[in-house]
This record gives sequence, structure tokens and C-alpha cells, in this order.
Amino acid sequence: MDARIRVIVAKPGLDGHDRGAKVIARAFRDAGFEVIYTGLRQTPEQIVNAALQEDADVVGLSVLSGAHMTLCPRIMELMKKESLDDVLVVVGGIIPDQDIPKLKEAGIAEIFQPGASTEEIVAYVRNNARKK
Repeated sequence: MDARIRVIVAKPGLDGHDRGAKVIARAFRDAGFEVIYTGLRQTPEQIVNAALQEDADVVGLSVLSGAHMTLCPRIMELMKKESLDDVLVVVGGIIPDQDIPKLKEAGIAEIFQPGASTEEIVAYVRNNARKK
């Protein structure tokens, strides 16, 4: 049997709304993934540290605060510094279309905007997570 996909679900920054993060964490669990939810108001350093300590295959970020253009590149910079280049990083939340190319250039693998189905997100992660 294949090893379970280990996913960190995190809420970076000062955003206090985590319903979407909890919904996706539950969808990942229901899909058989091992999920570590770090909770609200995580710094980029805390998120990357959790990914390192938990040997995560995937980091899923939920951003509704509008700070994605600051937080996501910082997280990717720290992931690279810690040699976590093979960890898939995806973002969900309120991300304007014009910001998506810049986030992908920073290393974010995929962006899921409002309306994305949990099935679509689970399938993407299952098909793109690093293989151990």
C-alpha cells in the first residue's frame, strides 16, 4: 500500500476566518490523506517549520485577508531555504486573477478560487503530491 499523503493546512497572517480551511482539511481526511491543521494566524516561519517537522508532502494555504502577495512568496522563499522544493504548495481563497501568475512564478503550484470543488482540489493534490 502506498504511503498516505501528508498535508499541512495553514492559515497564514492575521485572517481570523477558517471555515474554508476546515472544510478542505475534512475533505483531505475523507480522501485518506493525513492532515495536520496548524490553526489560525500562522507566520510563514511557523508554517515552514511545521512542514519540515511533519515531513509534509503538501502545504495547503488558505488566504482570505488580501496578504497573499506578501505571505505566499515569503513561505516559498523559506521552503526553498529549507530544501523543501519537492513539497507541493497550493493556495485557496480570495485571490484576484491578476495575482495568480505572480504567485505561480513564486512557486505556488496551484490556486483554488471560490467555487473550486473539494473533489477538484483533492484530485489535484493526489495527482501532484510528491511520491515517497
